[in-house]
Amino acid sequence: QVQLVESGGGLVQAGGSLRLSCAAPGRTLSIYAMGWFRQAPGKERELVSYINWSGSRTYYSDSVKGRFTISRDNARNTVYLQMNSLKPEDTAVYYCAARNVGATMVATEYDYWGQGTQVTVSS
Repeated sequence: QVQLVESGGGLVQAGGSLRLSCAAPGRTLSIYAMGWFRQAPGKERELVSYINWSGSRTYYSDSVKGRFTISRDNARNTVYLQMNSLKPEDTAVYYCAARNVGATMVATEYDYWGQGTQVTVSS
C-alpha cells in the first residue's frame, strides 16, 4: 500500500499561481507513473496531467495546457503540479494518483490515491 499526501492547495485570486506537491512518506515514487486529477462539485473526476516514471513523458488536458506544469523529483520522492494563470473554473479538489505501470488517462487504472487538496480560485 502506498500512502500519497498532497499539499499546496488554498485560495487564490484569478490569475494567480499555486504549486501542489504529492509525496509518499517512507516510500519511493520513482517507480510509479503519476497523475493529477481534479473533481469539482457535481462533476466527475477528470485527469489534469500525468507524468511517466522518469519524467520524460507528460500529458495535459486541453483545459490546462500552457498554464500547468507537472514535474517530479525522484530524489525527493515528490511530484509537483505548478499551476499558473489560474481561473475560477480550476476550482476543485485536486488528487494525485500513482500507477504501477505506465501512465494513463483513466482514473480507475491508478492503484493509489491521495486524500485530495482543495484549490479555490476567486474571480
